[in-house]
Amino acid sequence: MAYTPFKRGEERVKDKHREIKSFTTTMSESSDEECPDLVPSLCNDVTLTEEPVTDPPTLPEAPTVTTKIPVTIITGYLGAGKTTLLNYILTEQHGKRIAVIMNEFGAGGEIEKPISLGESGEVFEEWLELRNGCLCCSVKDNGVKAIENLMLKKGRFDYILLETTGLADPGPVASIFWLDSELCSDLYLDGIITVVDSKYCLQHLHEQKADGKVNEAVRQVAMADVILVNKVDLVSAPELSRVQEEIRSINSVAKLLETHKSRTELAALLDLHAFEGNSDRCDRDVFAATVSPHTDSRTSEHSHHLDQSVSTVTVELSGDMDRDMFENFLQDLLWEKSIKNTKGETMDILRLKGLLSLRDCPRRCLLQAVHELYDLEETSAWPESETRINRLVFIGRNLDHGVLAGRLAQAVK
Repeated sequence: MAYTPFKRGEERVKDKHREIKSFTTTMSESSDEECPDLVPSLCNDVTLTEEPVTDPPTLPEAPTVTTKIPVTIITGYLGAGKTTLLNYILTEQHGKRIAVIMNEFGAGGEIEKPISLGESGEVFEEWLELRNGCLCCSVKDNGVKAIENLMLKKGRFDYILLETTGLADPGPVASIFWLDSELCSDLYLDGIITVVDSKYCLQHLHEQKADGKVNEAVRQVAMADVILVNKVDLVSAPELSRVQEEIRSINSVAKLLETHKSRTELAALLDLHAFEGNSDRCDRDVFAATVSPHTDSRTSEHSHHLDQSVSTVTVELSGDMDRDMFENFLQDLLWEKSIKNTKGETMDILRLKGLLSLRDCPRRCLLQAVHELYDLEETSAWPESETRINRLVFIGRNLDHGVLAGRLAQAVK
């Protein structure tokens, strides 16, 4: 029986996410006046006194092939180099048809800003087709309207890059591609790329918010699948090492790439399949994480942090997980926020990945979570010779390995 992935937390998402319009496109119907290709014409010379004319053979309808288009979110703090990266993609001859939704254009850039305001202040987007085959657009919102307009041009591009604002949390943007099933029929989230400025990265990561919440720069690093450590020419080798150490203390599973002027091979940024259940990449990411020691994840080696509360914790347990008990754990952790560390602080999950062995399920199950939303999907079958384990990678605030492992152990039989 085919497995249907389930999603949780949708009822807790604001109604505005449910108002996303359907972007499904359909094949245009041929005009009745046109003679379809490959269909024998009946308009040739025919003598009516000869054999009666029979109906033309009925040809089977061509199957409709729906190819989903990958979307990669580009995020990063103000001035990190996001727009430089996108301008590089838009101007290089790379042979790919990429649609880029830019949040802003740099002053004096080579591409004229294709945006204007109407009399009532509404935004009009104009899609520009560039000489290298790419499409670009500039928007002032979360990009949903731009994606809607872009889908009208389906067939002219193979990939979408969506830039967020420098102060944006990429989590809510990513959740758009989970909440709307009709949108997911055309698009899928391929991954999240974060660009950081080597020179000012530590300053941004250490910023304290007045309300005590995790600052935007930390959230962007925590959510990333790939992190571009940009402007490496502006820092010394020891400074660069410290930046990378700080990033690793927050997100130990993302791939780090050192760049100058945001230039890197596109192959390292595209086709990540970071959220796709049938991808080997997801399994590799989960198993690449180092299992955390049975202590508080905030160790003395990071004592220089101004905010030591965001970290990565990995928990591994053998055996089969009870699905209902595991769901109760997720609901307490993600929705109710009722799981606290030994200091009494609430654990706040920014991102969660996991590979699970569920009882009475012959296949591996991949867990993906962003804030309050999670998705569990079956992948490949467990080999008979392989030990079935459960491995979860938590990225968040106030994490406690002992508490998390203890709660999960209750669900393993």
